[in-house]
Amino acid sequence: MNFSINAINQAGDLKTTKTGCLAIGIYENKKLSAVAKTLDQHGEITLAIQSGDITGKAGSTLLLRNPTKLAAERLLLVGLGKENDTNERDLKKALEAMSNTLSTLGTEDAVIALPMGSAKKLRVDQIIRHCVLAVHDKNYRSDTLKSKKEPDVLGVKNIAFAVNKQQSAQAENALRNATALAKGVELAKNLGNLPGNICTPSFLAETAQDIASAYQMEIEVLERKQIEALKMGSFLSVAKGSDEAPRFIVLKYLAGKAKEAPIVLVGKGITFDSGGISLKPGANMDEMKYDMCGAASVLGTIQAVAEIGLQLNLVVIIPACENLPSGRANKPGDVITTMAGQTVEILNTDAEGRLVLCDALTYAERLKPAVVIDVATLTGACVVALGKHNSGLFTRHDDAHDQLAEELLAAGKATGDAAWRMPIEEVYQEQLKSNFADMANIGGPPAGSITAACFLERFTKKYVWAHLDIAGTAWNSGATKGATGRPVPLLTEFLIRRARMQAKRK
Repeated sequence: MNFSINAINQAGDLKTTKTGCLAIGIYENKKLSAVAKTLDQHGEITLAIQSGDITGKAGSTLLLRNPTKLAAERLLLVGLGKENDTNERDLKKALEAMSNTLSTLGTEDAVIALPMGSAKKLRVDQIIRHCVLAVHDKNYRSDTLKSKKEPDVLGVKNIAFAVNKQQSAQAENALRNATALAKGVELAKNLGNLPGNICTPSFLAETAQDIASAYQMEIEVLERKQIEALKMGSFLSVAKGSDEAPRFIVLKYLAGKAKEAPIVLVGKGITFDSGGISLKPGANMDEMKYDMCGAASVLGTIQAVAEIGLQLNLVVIIPACENLPSGRANKPGDVITTMAGQTVEILNTDAEGRLVLCDALTYAERLKPAVVIDVATLTGACVVALGKHNSGLFTRHDDAHDQLAEELLAAGKATGDAAWRMPIEEVYQEQLKSNFADMANIGGPPAGSITAACFLERFTKKYVWAHLDIAGTAWNSGATKGATGRPVPLLTEFLIRRARMQAKRK
């Protein structure tokens, strides 16, 4: 798919724009956008609206062929919802519907002329980002392992965004960022959708090495003996149940100042999670290949950051292993020692994500980070609490952590990759008490996602930290089963804004 920017002097220039399809916006209550009004000299658009052929609700579309006195072969009306009140959700609906229609047309090129910047809350970067992501999602295929590939999506292959000339520089920047983001999301999807017999810890390490080579990053991949030397007893206790060797991946993108503290992303990389001795039910266990979506998302994010060329220092850490039952596997009641020296009583071997993450979070201390954000498909309890719409966001409650939480929530809102802040309070730590170790690895059914975050919080006292539980948002089940690529949009937007803030301080 090819995207470009088409700078125009005024909306009237679109009358002579030659294209297979020109997409314009309309609103509810039979209201036309400014572009639609300009192109409606012969009343065709007004007639279509008044006849009830399109309502203007977000996600509604209507295709008009051979519009009078226009050079475009087709005119696609796209419902944007209420005028001056189009929100992120409405915009996504509209652009997804538009992308679906464009994929069915018998033409290869289209021009998008939605009201960029003229309507409240409807910005150039929003429209371009959501459109690029929607088109990439529509064209995404997960058939790489099929002997017979699915047919290619027909329709539009070249899309130009029509913007006023004064918006062209902003639009070019937005398009560059959106294209990089789409590639990062695609990488996260591809990794998540691969089966566990292909996407092993070694495969994740090789993928990270490919990214390092392509973008001139520093990388270190630690194997079992090196991990043992670091005394990562918690991480290794999970890995020992599998014949697949663990890998501890540290990938560094250093485009900021030499002494500038890095932002650290830690991604859970359990490439298959059977639950270990505390074996999961058989139904839908195939979806436990998605338990490395935290790792996939931080790899997608660092690739997107490199594609954009952000001026900051970013480090990705991935503890990667499998969680399987065997004669060597952790047993309920075992006590293990973490890299931090704290001991953990393992009451449930299916609460393994926190066991690999705690050692990675301890390792992050040596990087002297500005902030650390871990990303993990950590708890089914988070799915119960928030469903498939919001990722769970956990931080301590003080000024520094409140600011980090606000930044992450704002980035999620801006990209439609939403998160919801959950509490971390000392009272929940009581549930992790153990008679035989410094802590237990579970706190019982009540507030399961919160006690999991509280477990991780114990290993993050020396820096500003946030935890994203993406168990509900990292993949879809059922007929649309597949990785979503979340939270790559949230994280990438967060880093874009951080880079902008750092540039202002220089």
